[in-house]
Amino acid sequence: MGVLDRSGGEPLWKQLQGELVRRLRGGEFDAAFPGELALVEEYAVSRHTVRQALSQLRADGLIVAERGRQPRVAAVPEIRQPMGALYSLFSSVEASGLAQHSVVRVLDIRADGVIAARLELEASIPLLYLERLRYAGNEPLALDRVWLPASVAAPLLDADFTHTSLYNELSERTGVRLDHGSEDIRALTPTDAERELLHCPPDAAVFSIIRQGTAQGSPVEWRHTVVRGDRFALSAEFSANAGYRLTPAAAQAHGW
Repeated sequence: MGVLDRSGGEPLWKQLQGELVRRLRGGEFDAAFPGELALVEEYAVSRHTVRQALSQLRADGLIVAERGRQPRVAAVPEIRQPMGALYSLFSSVEASGLAQHSVVRVLDIRADGVIAARLELEASIPLLYLERLRYAGNEPLALDRVWLPASVAAPLLDADFTHTSLYNELSERTGVRLDHGSEDIRALTPTDAERELLHCPPDAAVFSIIRQGTAQGSPVEWRHTVVRGDRFALSAEFSANAGYRLTPAAAQAHGW
């Protein structure tokens, strides 16, 4: 039997909602989601309490519950991104029909000799650092870390990045527009900290995306984004003439 705290603190329906979300993320309901009566029996609560919890899960897009039918786990929309074009994760999420927002974890000015070298700067040059947890719908999608020269990006310290694109803010506040870049993409097992932050299922991998963006030939962005592999896909086109262009992994070691 599921155990809820009945001391009178948090409402039972809220506790039940949290417990069901935890089990959903753990993959317990991949085969089937329990019906109302099963939850009433398992948690020893009223049907009204169960319905309140399920109502919130429906509102959050985690389950689908139609009148007269047993609830089922909602399919998570997959965000697809074509390769070979300069893109914004913000725009990709919005284009998928999901609302996006970010939790800003860090926004400051700092020195980082390793990143400065990748931006072709001296080690002591100040850099603007922005770290965000990116959401698509109500679930985390990506942990995004980006460094830019403070001489260019300092005006971004006043920006509210909870619901905006870095590239839009960079363009509007500094006049700088990225026009070229490169990415290294690998599938990795997330660290324990990344798995917890991103709410990754136990068997899910992540994409590790290293990006360097340039404007008028000068590096202005170095970014590392960790994206949930179960919610994001990359697609590419090929032709008989162009084919694919593959680079040996050893040649990319500098980015990792």
